[in-house]
Amino acid sequence: MRLGSTLSVALSGLSGTVVRVEAHVAPGLPAFAISGLPDAACAQSPSRIRAAALVADSPIPNDRVTVNLSPSSIPKRGSGFDVPIACSLLAAQGVIPRAATEAVVHVGELGLDGTIREVPGVLPVVVAAARAGVERVVVPVGNAAEASLVRDIRVHAFSTLRELIDAYRSGPVERFPEVVVGAAEGSLTRSHGDLADVVGQEPARLALEIAAAGGHHLMLTGPPGAGKTMLAERLVTVLPTLSRDDALGVLSVRSVLGEVGREVGLDITPPFVAPHHSASMAAMIGGGGGSHIRPGAVSRADRGVLFLDEAPEFKKDVLQSLRQPLESGRVVVARAKETVTFPARFQLVLAANPCPCGMAYGKGLECRCQPREVRNYLGRIGGPLTDRVDLQIQVAPVSLATLNAAPGETSAVVAGRVLEARETQRERWRSLGFALNAEVPGRVLRRGRFALPAEQLTELHQALDRGWLTLRGLDRCLRLAWTLADLRGAVTPGRDDIGIAVGLRGRGAVAA
Repeated sequence: MRLGSTLSVALSGLSGTVVRVEAHVAPGLPAFAISGLPDAACAQSPSRIRAAALVADSPIPNDRVTVNLSPSSIPKRGSGFDVPIACSLLAAQGVIPRAATEAVVHVGELGLDGTIREVPGVLPVVVAAARAGVERVVVPVGNAAEASLVRDIRVHAFSTLRELIDAYRSGPVERFPEVVVGAAEGSLTRSHGDLADVVGQEPARLALEIAAAGGHHLMLTGPPGAGKTMLAERLVTVLPTLSRDDALGVLSVRSVLGEVGREVGLDITPPFVAPHHSASMAAMIGGGGGSHIRPGAVSRADRGVLFLDEAPEFKKDVLQSLRQPLESGRVVVARAKETVTFPARFQLVLAANPCPCGMAYGKGLECRCQPREVRNYLGRIGGPLTDRVDLQIQVAPVSLATLNAAPGETSAVVAGRVLEARETQRERWRSLGFALNAEVPGRVLRRGRFALPAEQLTELHQALDRGWLTLRGLDRCLRLAWTLADLRGAVTPGRDDIGIAVGLRGRGAVAA
C-alpha cells in the first residue's frame, strides 16, 4: 500500500476551507477515482495529470489510484486541484519525499505539456491558507503576484511540474525559491477625472460631497446632458482611499472572477462599477449556472460605488434585488445544495431622466411624453428602493451663465473635507462599532445620548405624521443631518441641518 498527501483549499464564495488531498495507490485493475464532491473540472484531472506526469518523466503507474479530498462533504470546484492531486500521487509513488508535501498548500492547473497554469481565486485561497496557520503555498507563476500580497505565509511559484518535482528532490522545502512577499504591493490608482470638470451644478456638487462624507446613497434626476453621469463618476475621486484590508477584499472578488493579471498591485482607489441596464439578476447580485456561483456587480462594487445609469430602464426585479444588500452590506445567493455569501457594502448612485424622452423639466424644454408616462416613469424604480436612497437631487440643465462661471473646487479640496468629516464620525461612533453616519441604526439616533431635542425635530415629526416620510426616511434624514453638521464642524446638528436634510430627501428638491 502506498499513500501520499498534501493540502489545498476549497472556495465557497470568498471563504476558503483547507482540504487534505490524499492519494492511495494499490495493485489492481487500472483506475483513477476522485472522491469528495469534485465538480466536472476537478473530476477530469486524471487525464491532465497523467499527460503532465509523463512529460515530467514521472509517469503514473497503471494501478488502482484513489484520491480523496477531505472533508468530503464540501464541494470542490475547478482545475486548481490538479497540482495538489499530482503531488500527493507522486508522493505516494515515492517520486518526491512524502513528508515534504504534507504541510504545503498547492494550487494550479496542469497542462498536457506539463506546465502549471494560473487559475482564478488564488488570492482568497492564499488568504484562507494563511488564516488556517499554513506556512507555505505553491502557486503558478501566473498567480505569484497576487499571492505575494498576502502576509504571514511563504509563497513559492513554479512554471512546470518538472520544476516542482526537481525542487522537492533537491532538498527540503525551506530551500524553495520564494516570491518576495508584497513585491507587487503598491498604490495603484485609476483616474476618474476631477470634480473641477463639472460645470456649475453647485447643488449636485454639494450632494456629492455629503454622500461621500457620510457614506449615503444618492439619486440624480435631470434631463440628458445635465452632467449626471459625470457627477457619479467623480464620486470615487472624493472618497478616501482604501485601507490595505479593504483593498485586498476588493482584489479577492476580482481574483475569483479571473480579472487579475500577472502584473497586479493593491489598487487603493474605491471601485466604480456601472453595469448596463440590460444586466440580469445573476449579473447584478451574483449566481450562475451549475455549481459555480460567481459574485455579481454589487460585490465588485464592494467598498466603492455602484452606478446605475438610466435606472428606470433596469428590470424591476433586478432593481428590487438591491434592497437587501443595501441594508445588510452583503448578498446571500441561495441554491438547493449550497448558500454562498459575498460582500456588498457599496454606495448606490442612481441616475434617471425625468421622463422617457428626458425633457420633462421646467418650462424651457418641450416634453413629448403623455402625462401618464411622465408620472409613471420614475415609478419604475419603486418606492421601497427609493426610500432607501438618502439623497434625491434634481440636476438642472447648464445655463450660459454657469457655463462661463469660474471652475468649481477640485476633487482634492473636497476630498480633504470629506476625510476630516469621516475622521469625526469614526471617533464619535468608535465605541458603538460604526465608522460612518450611514451605518448607524435609527434607534441610536432617536434615543439615548445622541437623540436631538424635540424642538429641533418638529419638521421631521410633521412629515412623518402626514405620510411624507416613512420611519426609514426619518432615520435617514437624521443621518444626513449629522453628516451636514460634521462637514461644517459642528458638534451636533442644528434645526437648519434638519431642514436641509428633509429637502435633500425629496425627489426633485434642490439643495439650497
